[in-house]
Amino acid sequence: MAQGRTDGAVIGKKYRAAIAAYRRQLADGSLRLNFEQEADAYFRRCALGVWARGSGVTENHVAAYNAICSGANRPAQVLYLELCAGVASAPDFAPPGFFAQLAAADRGTGRNRADQFCELCSLLLLLFATAEDSVSAAVTDYIQHCINTLRKASGKTPPAARRTEEQEGRGSAAAQTEAQAQPEEEKEPEPPQPTLEELMAELDSLYGLEKVKKDVRSLVNLVKIRKLREEQGLPTPAMSLHLVFMGNPGTGKTTVARLLAGIYRAIGVLPKGQLVEVDRSGLVAGYVGQTALQTQKVIQSALGGVLFIDEAYALASQPGTNDFGQEAIDTILKAMEDHRKELVVIVAGYSNLMMKFIHSNPGLESRFNKYLYFDDYEGKELDQIFRGICQKNGYTIQPELSEKLPAFFDQLYENRDANFGNARDVRNLFEKLVAIQSDRVAQLENPSREDLMAITLADFEQAEEEEA
Repeated sequence: MAQGRTDGAVIGKKYRAAIAAYRRQLADGSLRLNFEQEADAYFRRCALGVWARGSGVTENHVAAYNAICSGANRPAQVLYLELCAGVASAPDFAPPGFFAQLAAADRGTGRNRADQFCELCSLLLLLFATAEDSVSAAVTDYIQHCINTLRKASGKTPPAARRTEEQEGRGSAAAQTEAQAQPEEEKEPEPPQPTLEELMAELDSLYGLEKVKKDVRSLVNLVKIRKLREEQGLPTPAMSLHLVFMGNPGTGKTTVARLLAGIYRAIGVLPKGQLVEVDRSGLVAGYVGQTALQTQKVIQSALGGVLFIDEAYALASQPGTNDFGQEAIDTILKAMEDHRKELVVIVAGYSNLMMKFIHSNPGLESRFNKYLYFDDYEGKELDQIFRGICQKNGYTIQPELSEKLPAFFDQLYENRDANFGNARDVRNLFEKLVAIQSDRVAQLENPSREDLMAITLADFEQAEEEEA
């Protein structure tokens, strides 16, 4: 497959963006920590496996290998001859150590973090392949083998993948017969879908967002009346259900998108009502043609529900650059036209950047004409969010701290800057306080139930000192 070679530094930049995007989806602290600790070393081994099937090591491979680092991790410092030796002795592909934990955590929860890791791995393997001038059939076959191996390890190997492995000689005729003789696994019954009333009640229970709630209710009423008019044979003017969410991080955009997906299903607009969340790294690949394929895969997973594109403005190409973001936009616009009755797209991001993004393309302007504005949370709302997080997680706020919090959150709101994270900052504060409280309680000889639950003013003051 022809392509232009990707510079090693660019590969590193794209790698870090993909890792950061996946890490944001891991709310579980243990999963996130294990992923952060193992990811760079694991994907460096993956890169060796890809390059072992290529046309030879160059200085661009060295630059790419040394750029595979994320977060505060130290970059590699491999030299050319060292990398040649590493490629020559590249280990066989195997799932990372934390993958079994991911798959186990997904079972029975309806989550798909293992599947999302498979998508991440596919994206990064293709990215590593672009260190060369062209991607050979041997490399693409190897990448497909790697993804099939991951899916098999997660217990979700597709039939096509099983056939491919057997055709490649990794399964004997006896193994094929045994596989055919095994009965299909019984599927767990799907949990009942929430009703419209339950979803609207959950929307109403969110802190703040009064204008957003009003806009959502108005939109729901508009759609319901439209359907009633259709049933009565009355004219129904053209209507777009695609939306633009504008606001700062941590203002509830993803939560509202999830509720809207369920609401659209409950009133019969969408058949499934799932939410598929993605950003640029999940849509844009490393060479011409692959972005359209990657974007199509995401769209297929979203059919019947809502495709939520966070930081969508990052797809817009900068003047004078040769970027594949426009390829993703064109693919999404076509899908919106081809799947009018089974796909709703919501794009989200900072208000000023989203306006520039929408106005950058006539196709975007014509399909996105409804805007929901998510204001920053005020001090009293931040206070409510913090208390709600504590209650949900079984922590109590001691009276001295409880008295201090309203003024603290008022000040946090008044002094906010462009990096203000809203509810995200509140969550970070809670997690820091839990860590400090754990260190304190661990020193007690026989902590009581109350000790295990209490967050004190001293805990809070220590958190403030560490932030200073």
